[in-house]
Amino acid sequence: MGKGGALSEGVIKNIILSYTYVAIWIFLSFTVIVYNKYILDKKMYDWPFPISLTMIHMSFCSTLAFLLIKVFKFVEPVSMSRDTYLRSVVPIGALYSLSLWLSNSAYIYLSVSFIQMLKALMPVAVYSIGVLFKKEGFKSETMVNMLSISFGVAIAAYGEARFDVWGVILQLGAVAFEATRLVMIQILLTSKGITLNPITSLYYVAPCCLAFLFIPWIVVEFPILRDTSSFHFDYLIFGTNSFCAFALNLAVFLLVGKTSALTMNVAGVVKDWLLIAFSWSVIKDTVTPINLFGYGIAFLGVAYYNHAKLQALKAKDAQKTAQQVDEETGRLLEEREGNEGGRKNEPHY
Repeated sequence: MGKGGALSEGVIKNIILSYTYVAIWIFLSFTVIVYNKYILDKKMYDWPFPISLTMIHMSFCSTLAFLLIKVFKFVEPVSMSRDTYLRSVVPIGALYSLSLWLSNSAYIYLSVSFIQMLKALMPVAVYSIGVLFKKEGFKSETMVNMLSISFGVAIAAYGEARFDVWGVILQLGAVAFEATRLVMIQILLTSKGITLNPITSLYYVAPCCLAFLFIPWIVVEFPILRDTSSFHFDYLIFGTNSFCAFALNLAVFLLVGKTSALTMNVAGVVKDWLLIAFSWSVIKDTVTPINLFGYGIAFLGVAYYNHAKLQALKAKDAQKTAQQVDEETGRLLEEREGNEGGRKNEPHY
């Protein structure tokens, strides 16, 4: 097979690998969401302690990350000063703990399908907070798109059969804290040239989350667990659940590292539709036509947002390539002029 055939095989291999990364991430994200719902829902496993569940996840992830970095030397730790940790990692850890706590709490009150519909507001929250912190420029076209997503989610909420005000407040709070965390990562870490892969991220952030969650756990859930003499720790359930949560962090790194964050956003839309279908067909959650109509509008808004992001990335890459070509052309012209000038100064016999 010729050179063209070899190139074609390489392209096909990359496409297959990209779809494999997407499939792994969707499967693990799907598994963690459904597993958490199963544990927390009073009609299923009936263990409605979201702070405790999040602390179990963070304890497991902290321990495994410590072993991989300090004992097995699988990953090199990132060089980080005490000041950087306190000013950058601690605020991000606080936001992450609040996001996980509230999102897990929402599973007690809301259906899986409706939670995925509410999560469509994530681009709205990220863009709004980005504008607030001056990481994003305000554009009227983008704001109209954000309003269309919000309008679609509002219709989906209006048609929700199991609408629970407290559950909606919890999930919206989780979206707000997660969006703020993502913006803070850009401001506090990326801007300083610090990049954390999932293992080093968990190594630094997970213990911080654990510390922040300990205070509300002592006040809210510990007294109930202490008085519940029938409870016994199920190592199989909580162990496999925590391992899935850890594996999901690795899958995020794999997907973003080998493809892009935009690919993960698009894959997230596919995952949401799959979860809605699963919630309706297997868990038997009620999904109304108004739910689907509203989420359909939000879905179109998110799809347009992803399309606009893709076009912006392409334009940025094209501009960067053009700049590199111009610099290379300028360098060659300078070398040519220098050579010609040297020849003019040579003595003639």
